[in-house]
Amino acid sequence: MPSLKAVRRRIASVKSTQKITRAMKLVAAAKLRRAQDDIVAARPYAHALAEAVAQVALRAGSASHPMLQRREQRRLALIVLTSDRGLCGGFNATVCRAAVRFMEEQKASGQVDEFKLFVVGRKGRDFFRRRGYTPAAQLPAAAGEAALARAKELGLSVTDDFLNDRIDGVRIVYNEFKSAVSQKVAIETLLPVDLSEFPEESLIDFTYEPSKDELLSTMMPLYLESRIHRALLESVASEFGARMTAMESATNNAKAAIERLTLEYNRARQAAITKELMEIVGGAEALNG
Repeated sequence: MPSLKAVRRRIASVKSTQKITRAMKLVAAAKLRRAQDDIVAARPYAHALAEAVAQVALRAGSASHPMLQRREQRRLALIVLTSDRGLCGGFNATVCRAAVRFMEEQKASGQVDEFKLFVVGRKGRDFFRRRGYTPAAQLPAAAGEAALARAKELGLSVTDDFLNDRIDGVRIVYNEFKSAVSQKVAIETLLPVDLSEFPEESLIDFTYEPSKDELLSTMMPLYLESRIHRALLESVASEFGARMTAMESATNNAKAAIERLTLEYNRARQAAITKELMEIVGGAEALNG
């Protein structure tokens, strides 16, 4: 049985850890609220832009812009969104494993010959490096206003590769935010832009100024940027939700450990007191005897 001093030291250590995990949970909860506000603020613009692009593109036809033209998907760019920090449960491992599984399945099926990897977040970078992958680009994670700059940077990179025929399509893998305790890995197609999700209603044409092609040349990069930006915001909110849940679980586990150690300490102290009493009684009997 460990000494009373050792048990007291362990209890103090666990209590100190519990304070840290409780504080991290509160910080994650506060950041999660801000991240949710960012998502809510970004959605109206993203939806309106998507509808505007779809309306012009459906009228102009898929041949009106290179980002609409479908090709045989032999070379794909894969954008993987992770975080720079850990202590958020399976948040990073889940999305990285989903990306690896997707690449392996596509290559095994013979549909894709080559993947160009764009990794956002230090945890994703470390994951792929350990497994022998060499990302084409490694970018730090970004939240808030910095997420928009990161989305523009990624959008320019993949668009340049797509328009110059270095890749045939772009996919993005990220954790989609459902709730504070629930995140779902999503794999979405960014390029070529798929218009099948938009219903072809009665397409009454308009007079355009400038032309449809010029409008699409301006709107398509903005549309791609908005989709990457939304995915970044979803990933950030998912990270804080996962961290809040993980820290709550760690705090509860620390509480259970403290209770167990306190019981162990009381038993050890009781045993020590009993032993001392027995020694006193034994000594008294020896003196009387």
